[in-house]
Amino acid sequence: MTAGLGRRARSVEEFGANVAAIMAEPLHHFRPLENEPGDVFIACWAKSGTTMMQQMFHQIRMIAATGSSDMDFDDISRVVPWEDSAPLIDHDINGPQRATPRGFKSHREYERLPAGMRYVVTLRDPKETYCSFHRFFDGWHLERGAVGLEEFFPLWLGGGPNGCDYFTHLLSWYARAGESDTLLTTYRWAARNRPAMIRRLAGFIGIETTDALVAEVDRMTSRDFMYAHKNRFDDAMVSAALERRVGIPADSDSTKVQATASDAKELPPSIAARIDEMWAERVLPVTGHRDWAAMARGVEERFGA
Repeated sequence: MTAGLGRRARSVEEFGANVAAIMAEPLHHFRPLENEPGDVFIACWAKSGTTMMQQMFHQIRMIAATGSSDMDFDDISRVVPWEDSAPLIDHDINGPQRATPRGFKSHREYERLPAGMRYVVTLRDPKETYCSFHRFFDGWHLERGAVGLEEFFPLWLGGGPNGCDYFTHLLSWYARAGESDTLLTTYRWAARNRPAMIRRLAGFIGIETTDALVAEVDRMTSRDFMYAHKNRFDDAMVSAALERRVGIPADSDSTKVQATASDAKELPPSIAARIDEMWAERVLPVTGHRDWAAMARGVEERFGA
């Protein structure tokens, strides 16, 4: 029996009603994460490279452990669990994984993650995340075309299940740049320099690389490869919970991997201005960077070529 609306939301308010219905479901399997020494958190903000980094992390450790890559999963978050969404889908994310180290996905800020772990973060232009987030929800959580880019602002600011707003996440992780437990760069750098990123990530999690490993992981983290296997990156576990609780078909278009990247130029001027205002209020005084472009240059220069 479904709760909530029994269909996709047609407004921001209806989206909230559906989420409330899902969260009201009694939990039978969920247990809070019991973190272990050496755990790795892929802690990018929403639509900022999380899925690519989950795939990169998983393939590195699987090839190192078994000599073979691994696409035998229905959802990348089944093999690199999404901690934030575990209560929503009533999932126990504890226990051994297919290879070590264990890895988890989160969109949260540093202060709300377990201390003493290892953290991998790619940062992205807030305006690109906005367009990508809307594109992701439109036709899945939301009736296609029902909520335009201008009306989407509260959902973007919410940051997803158990998440935080973009600026809280950005400032939290920017402050961790240079810490030995944190590997931080931009999504743009990681996507454009995948072989180098693969080597950096492998070294960070204590795995030695070979040219063959790097080449295979590079192939498997390309947009073409991931798009060809997009049904592995479509939040199948969340989709199943949505179908069961609020009647949104599990075969909806929920893939995170698109054939082309989202373009910040699609953003309405009114929304771009609101994001610029929030940047000036929250980010500029703390970092000295007047805009995303300046911050990205600084992060990428520090990370190195």
